[in-house]
Amino acid sequence: MELDQLTEFKSSPEIREKLAIYGTSKSFSEGDVIINENAYTNAIPLVTKGSIRVMRSDEDGREILLYYIQAGEACIMSFLGGLHNDTSKLSAIAEEDTEILFIPIDKVSLLIKEYPAWLDYIFRLYHKRFEELLEVVNAVAFKKMDERILNFIQKKSELTNSSTIQLTHEQLATELGTARVVVSRLLKQMEYEGLVKLGRNKITLLSKL
Repeated sequence: MELDQLTEFKSSPEIREKLAIYGTSKSFSEGDVIINENAYTNAIPLVTKGSIRVMRSDEDGREILLYYIQAGEACIMSFLGGLHNDTSKLSAIAEEDTEILFIPIDKVSLLIKEYPAWLDYIFRLYHKRFEELLEVVNAVAFKKMDERILNFIQKKSELTNSSTIQLTHEQLATELGTARVVVSRLLKQMEYEGLVKLGRNKITLLSKL
């Protein structure tokens, strides 16, 4: 189990020790479903290596990407659902080979009572997720699809630390909640404008909007 990514608690060895004691470590391969939508949760996933993407779907099965959870971060929505004995409103999928430390909800609550640093960590995560959800709402409501596509590619590039991302047009359309033909048309236009370079199941970022 790797806790090296938990830089938040380098000055709090007691919290790191408690996490190691309370948590159960599991490994996931790229594409594995970690949390199913509408499933009950009894533990909060804390990413120690890799990253996961969090999705939301509608009644017709259409999905949209909400945010990524990277190493050192936890899924605060799982905590809120488990705290109120409610089902998950989101699904979480491994973006790459990922290791997760599952902390039981009751232990998370105990840590909140015992360690102010853990409570601060939870509040900051909640604030970050809230801001990311606002970005999604703003993008859907106010941004054109070509801007959303390019912003997604930029974020994915930052996440992978590479200007070239492995992604099909179908996958991109799914994560942005639109049609593949729309994505393909706009990507072709963006390639013509010199913003991206398209390859087989990959997109290279060349410039920004």
